[in-house]
Amino acid sequence: MRTTTTTPVELKVLMNHIYELNKGVRQMVLFTCNKKYGQLAVERLESQGIPYVLQPAGQQNLNVYFGRRECLEAIRLIVTRPLNQLTPEEDFILGAMLGYDLCAQCERYCKRKCQGQCKGNCINKN
Repeated sequence: MRTTTTTPVELKVLMNHIYELNKGVRQMVLFTCNKKYGQLAVERLESQGIPYVLQPAGQQNLNVYFGRRECLEAIRLIVTRPLNQLTPEEDFILGAMLGYDLCAQCERYCKRKCQGQCKGNCINKN
């Protein structure tokens, strides 16, 4: 009788991120998973010689940053507290480093910086 093991979806996502990193699609990745998969994620990254930084994300989750060493050095300096406590500037830098859409990051930055005080006038519509 043949037994099969299934790979949790979270680890499939991790493997896809590693693939993209190795192909040069990304320079850095933020992978958030349940803490129960943290050790498996670390083992996979270490087996491939990929540098990483771990950060708790609430009670049940773990943020795993991995990628180019110089990016991770910046992460160690910028992300020193939970992500929801980052300043608008830190949030912007992190999003840009992760390769998020730059215009969307600019819009997010303006909204966070204004904190609703701009009433939609943050961006000049001309």
